[in-house]
Amino acid sequence: MKVINDLLGYNNIKIIQDNEMFNFSLDSVLLPNFITINKNVKRVLDIGCGNAPIPLILSSKTDAEIIGVEIQKKVSQLAQESVKLNKLENQITIINEDIKILKDKYPTEYFDIITCNPPYFEIKDKSKLNASDYKTIARHEVTLNLENLLDISKKLLKNNGTLGIVHRPERLIDILTLMRKYNIEPKKIRFVYPKKNKEANILLVEGKKNGKKGLKIISPLFTHKENGDYTTEVKKFFE
Repeated sequence: MKVINDLLGYNNIKIIQDNEMFNFSLDSVLLPNFITINKNVKRVLDIGCGNAPIPLILSSKTDAEIIGVEIQKKVSQLAQESVKLNKLENQITIINEDIKILKDKYPTEYFDIITCNPPYFEIKDKSKLNASDYKTIARHEVTLNLENLLDISKKLLKNNGTLGIVHRPERLIDILTLMRKYNIEPKKIRFVYPKKNKEANILLVEGKKNGKKGLKIISPLFTHKENGDYTTEVKKFFE
């Protein structure tokens, strides 16, 4: 069933969701608030955009052209409806396509920034896949894995362009190894914790194509207070 919600506190941005599909989470709010954006950015690509939370938030931070790519047709239709609802058709374009095919339709070094909230879980013999295809594709590396993402980013990012990923901490070594393999130098990492004295459960990583060595581990982010409320820093993302 489709519903219209405020985009996690962004009262001026609405998003259309369907409870049968994989709805966006806090991860999709953290990434566009983590990625480095400057005034020279002209084109942004969000891979696996879902119902478009990241493109919608990015539109409040840059005037750049934003392209969201989503392989699942019904999910991409939700994204397109959300873009129209917010009157952002002149800035955001949603494409229903497999990015592994679409990448060959763009010139090499076309985008200044690529963002991705990819499927977190590798496919293994014992993987318990969701009955819903929507959720399976969103959560498991069925149609896109980390190596695909890095290979695509190497082709499509401009020299010194930025890649931003939100993932799980247990995949950190995989991410950094593949970034180096595809000439994307890790530049910034932030660990996100649900509360103090808990293990990190979200990882934010930014890299630069052909960038110079020099990695920063920035201060940890705690998302919730002991009483369950969002922390002050997270609330600022919604202002």
